[in-house]
Amino acid sequence: MIQISRRALWGAAAATLAAPALVAGAARAAAPFRNELPPAWHRFKLGSYELTIISDGSLPLGKPEPAFPASPPEEIRNLLTSNFLDPASATLEQNALVLNTGRQLILFDTGMGESMGAASQMFGPTTGRLLRNMKAAGIDPAQIDMVMLTHAHCDHCWALVDANGNRNFPNAQVAVSEADLRFWTDDANKKGPDFMVPFIDGAKKNLSAYRDRMVMVQDGKEVTPGVTAFATPGHTVGHMVYFISDGSNTVVNTGDLAHHQVLLLKKPLWEFSFDTDPKLSAQSRFKMLTRLATDKHPVISYHFPWPGLGHVGKAGEGFDWHPAPVNVTTL
Repeated sequence: MIQISRRALWGAAAATLAAPALVAGAARAAAPFRNELPPAWHRFKLGSYELTIISDGSLPLGKPEPAFPASPPEEIRNLLTSNFLDPASATLEQNALVLNTGRQLILFDTGMGESMGAASQMFGPTTGRLLRNMKAAGIDPAQIDMVMLTHAHCDHCWALVDANGNRNFPNAQVAVSEADLRFWTDDANKKGPDFMVPFIDGAKKNLSAYRDRMVMVQDGKEVTPGVTAFATPGHTVGHMVYFISDGSNTVVNTGDLAHHQVLLLKKPLWEFSFDTDPKLSAQSRFKMLTRLATDKHPVISYHFPWPGLGHVGKAGEGFDWHPAPVNVTTL
């Protein structure tokens, strides 16, 4: 009979425990980094309507000071750091909206797209993801009945067509204010900041593809059943916000009323470098934010942190942003 000491048994057990990585096929910790994000879409109900927020990706501004040229740099930094944001780099989101009323499928703004080649990446390679995220959300661009534009800037209308000028939404009408349509398709406005030339060239290419199916949006008028436009000029000459209502339920799609959830809410009268008329834009912003805070309607903001859904509340001389939980199913 073979005698095995207790010490030998313990030694064998310890050796077994210490060497699992030597077993063929065993898992190792060195898994590759994925360096990718899942498709970004968020769906919720408003009365009988179904709304889906679709991401076109993030839009980095870089150093925030040039975007707010009339604002004290130290105050910009203090506001950002006190809200745990990077004072050296401001990043905006791009939150497009698809509204299904049961009668129509409406897309609000298109994101940056790829229609203008290298110019489409003027803010970097993280934009232009709307179409792939729509597909992930189960929405076919051919199903869109109307594209409703808050305004005709690059990150809101440049995905109306592809790089070859073909319509990305072949069955859609395009709704936009007449003021924006005229301004952003007029070569005489290629003056001032350098971005005006590509902005106008891009608007002409994208909007002209739908010239036989345009709908002119008017202040205070219903664009289509359930959607009413309100003029908030200044960011562009014809910038609009849209009140979406089903019975007593309302959500407001604010477009570029305010670009940053801290800087332009805490300081709503600050000027933004991409505004056509910065002082008018500030007045429009303050007036509409006051209305939103008073009415307490939920808001979808195009550039606020994903998915841009929440409420505006009055806070001293400015406002606070109160984001909604991302798992919200009703408003």
